[in-house]
Amino acid sequence: MKLLLVSTLSQSARSVYTIAKYIQEGAKLGHEVAVFGEKTSKSPRLPYSLDARSFDYAIFVVYESWDFPDMPYLAQLLDSVPKDRRIIIDCCGRYNDTIRVEHDFNHLERMDGHQGWEWVEGFEAVSTKILQPTLTPLRLGVRSFLWHGFDPRGVAREYTAAQQAAQIWAADGKSYGMVYVGHNWQRWSQVGRLLEGLEPVVREQLGPICLAGCDWDKRPEWAIQQGIKGADLDTELLKRLGVEVRSPIPYDEVTEFISKARFSPVIHRPLFNHLRMVTNRTFSTFCADTIPILMLPEDMIHAVYGPEARTLAIGDDVAGKLSDMMRRPEVYWDAVLKTRAHLTERHSFSQRFKELIAILES
Repeated sequence: MKLLLVSTLSQSARSVYTIAKYIQEGAKLGHEVAVFGEKTSKSPRLPYSLDARSFDYAIFVVYESWDFPDMPYLAQLLDSVPKDRRIIIDCCGRYNDTIRVEHDFNHLERMDGHQGWEWVEGFEAVSTKILQPTLTPLRLGVRSFLWHGFDPRGVAREYTAAQQAAQIWAADGKSYGMVYVGHNWQRWSQVGRLLEGLEPVVREQLGPICLAGCDWDKRPEWAIQQGIKGADLDTELLKRLGVEVRSPIPYDEVTEFISKARFSPVIHRPLFNHLRMVTNRTFSTFCADTIPILMLPEDMIHAVYGPEARTLAIGDDVAGKLSDMMRRPEVYWDAVLKTRAHLTERHSFSQRFKELIAILES
C-alpha cells in the first residue's frame, strides 16, 4: 500500500517524529509512505512527493489550518485522491464544538481567524473518515486512533533488570537533574507547578534543570499583544531556580538529549488532558535513558501505560516524590522497564501501523 501523509513539518514540532517512524515502519512492512510536498533544504530528511495520483490514500495530519496545503496544491490533491480515500487525523480536537479548559482551547479564533464551525465543515468537506488520538472521542462518528507510538528499537539504553538500571543511573554523571523538551504553549500551568514543587530539592539533590523549546525565556510579544494566556511563564521563578533555557531540539536528537537528565516530565496541555489525547512525547520519553515523571490524569496513565506506570505519577508532593525517586531509584526503574514492555506490546509503531491499515481497509 502507498500512503501520502499531508502536513506541514518542521524539525522540532508536532508530528515530525511520528511521521518519520511511520515512514520507517511502513518500509519494513512492505509499504511506501511519503510526505506530500516539495523537498527543500529546510525540510526534515524524509521522502516527499507531489504525485498524489500514484498513492492509495492521503492522510491529513492536522494541528493548525496551515497543515492543509495552499492552493493550487490543495486542489491538485483533492482532484487526485477520491474523498473516500482521504483520512484526517485530528491531533488537537478541532473537530468538536468549542471547548475551553483553563485558558486552553481547541478553536483559535483570535489567532488564526477560523471559527469552530469552519473547522467542522472544512474537515467534512475533505474526508468522511476522521480519527483522533484519544481513547474517548467526544463527537459522534469520530474514530479513536492514537496515531503516536512507542519505538522499542529507539530505546537509548537497554537494561535487563531494574537493579542494573538503577545502579548505572545513580553512577552516571548526568548533565541535568531534569529536562523538558517542548514549546511553551499551554504548558506553564503544569511546568510552573512542577518547578515550584521541586524547588526545595533543586540545589542540594536534583541538579540543573533545562527547558528546551520556544518561548521559555520570556512571554512572547504576540501573546502580549493579543492577550493570549497560553504562553505565560514566571521568569523570576526560572531565574531563582537557575533554569537553563535552550532553543528547540531537532526531532531526531530529542531522545539523546533527554537521556542527559535523571528525570523528564511527561506533560500534556489542559485541553489534551480533558480530551485524553496523546502526543508524540507521551511515548517517546520512555525511549530515553531517564526516569519519566507522569503529570497526566490517573485514569489516562492506567489506560495508556498500564498499571505499573502509576508509580511514576508525580502526585501533589512533588519534592517528596522526587526525593523518594532519588533515594530508591530501583523501585522506579522497575516501573519504567515494565511500562516499556507494556508499550512494546500495546503501542509500538509496528502495532500502530497495522491498526492504521485495518482502518483504511475497513
